[in-house]
Amino acid sequence: MNRRYCLTLDLKDDPKLIAEYKRYHEKIWPEITRSIKDSGIEDMEIYLLGARMFMIMEVNDRFSFEAKAQADRLNPKVQEWEKLMGTFQQLLPQTKPGEKWLLMERVFKLEG
Repeated sequence: MNRRYCLTLDLKDDPKLIAEYKRYHEKIWPEITRSIKDSGIEDMEIYLLGARMFMIMEVNDRFSFEAKAQADRLNPKVQEWEKLMGTFQQLLPQTKPGEKWLLMERVFKLEG
């Protein structure tokens, strides 16, 4: 059974940087796509309003945040991508050291 995770992160509130970030995501590097899929993420979408981003991930049973983080640390291309994306991103105030995207709490689900 698939699980869904929702995460959030801000971009720097600069229209030129936001436009450039969006351009990078029109065609992300193939190594990044491969690392995402290899980790057990089956679907991922990112939405943007102003500078606030919202990510939805659908993952399979193989996925864990810890395993993904470890694989990312060992992948030079992912590290290059993350460093580049970090130039556009603005951490949220509640971010702890080593965090970037923060998990969101579900507060409502339509039932039945």
